[in-house]
Amino acid sequence: MGLFDRLRKEDGPRVAFIGIDGVPHSLIAENPDVFENITAIAEQGSSGAIRSIIPPESSACWPSITTGKNPGSTGVYGFQERKIGSHEMYIPMGKNVKSKRIWEWVTETGKKATVMNVPVTYPPEKRTQRMVSGFLSTSVESAANPQELKEYLMSIGYRIDVDSKLGHEEDKTAFLQDALFTLKKRFESFEHFIEKDDWDLFFGVFMTTDRVNHFLYGDYQQKGRYFKEFLEFYRVLDGYIGQLKELLAEDTTMIIASDHGFTELKYEFHANEWLRRAGWIDYRKNRKNGLEDVSSESMGYSLIPGRFYINLENRELDGKVKLEDYENVREELKEMLLGIEGPEGGKVMKSVEVNEDIFEGDQMEIAPDLVALPNDGFDLKAGFGEKKDVFGKGPRNGMHTFENASLIIDRPGVSIEGSNLYNITPTILTLMNIKYDPSVFDGESLI
Repeated sequence: MGLFDRLRKEDGPRVAFIGIDGVPHSLIAENPDVFENITAIAEQGSSGAIRSIIPPESSACWPSITTGKNPGSTGVYGFQERKIGSHEMYIPMGKNVKSKRIWEWVTETGKKATVMNVPVTYPPEKRTQRMVSGFLSTSVESAANPQELKEYLMSIGYRIDVDSKLGHEEDKTAFLQDALFTLKKRFESFEHFIEKDDWDLFFGVFMTTDRVNHFLYGDYQQKGRYFKEFLEFYRVLDGYIGQLKELLAEDTTMIIASDHGFTELKYEFHANEWLRRAGWIDYRKNRKNGLEDVSSESMGYSLIPGRFYINLENRELDGKVKLEDYENVREELKEMLLGIEGPEGGKVMKSVEVNEDIFEGDQMEIAPDLVALPNDGFDLKAGFGEKKDVFGKGPRNGMHTFENASLIIDRPGVSIEGSNLYNITPTILTLMNIKYDPSVFDGESLI
């Protein structure tokens, strides 16, 4: 049964969520002629800038969006995590998300969900009627369930992600072509299942936006070489979203949201190199490539983005810092971080947060001890090994921000300003008339 064959009174209201990873609200607001369709949806409904999470990293953000909970409950704090009591690292996948996802709520009530390209969902859940996993999936063939979905996606040349290596080239032409192709295939698949599928919740994410922003956002802010191409990419995206909106029945609410903001990147800050020069980290002889190479005499280390860990006794494999010294050592590191100045003067860090002030839940054991939020222009890196400089420049000219994520809901009168990612899941449940205990979420419904 297709979408337009369904009756509202029988099936209840539906929600179509369209994720636009890393698209800042200011970009939309500054360019209404580029974002004609999104602007029209915003003007007829409600829109505003919202806060991301700390740290504002996509691997952590999407589990929080889709659960309504902070990393202390989801168990995902960043792109990489370490296992307590070992040097073993792992990349969080869907199985590592420890809180109930929005499509699980929907499915448990007997409703149907179609989920496409959401980061940190690999491998696809078999209980969900239709799912293709997103970012970090190994292939379309392994990321899609059921078989008919897999066959359809492979038949149209669907892509999980952009070839980001192309963005490292000085000439970004091939990268932009690849990004537009990936975007087109994502749209074609969304269009197909929005129009043809039987769903109560459609949840799809355009990830290509984040990739383009990483390599071209500086061109946008500085009106650089690829300024026009950058805006044209977004004009294409906006057209696709307009077409998707036209497919929706009257009983369906469209939500458009990003997981974090974006700004120009000027300098990369190599946190572990800074720690090394400050005498806080050392490496085993002739071994400087990973966490396992960090000397037992080290006081701490960093993982991206801006996460700092004290080398604590009985928690870390070669813990040096005694529990009774933990608070003082952590406070010392915090003050050191807040005092760092950039190559052109000015503070690198906007704030440095202690874990218990920003995280809460049953996954706190793996939480970082401190999380640093940089000022605009400074991207916090954390590779191991000696670097030539603490500050450097790479191929990217765009970076994530905590502020200025986007939220647009095609319903008027919704108070969005000042809200955050945690509000999205309870809002969807409220729109779908699904009962829930508000206390289980870190956010609240905006409806």
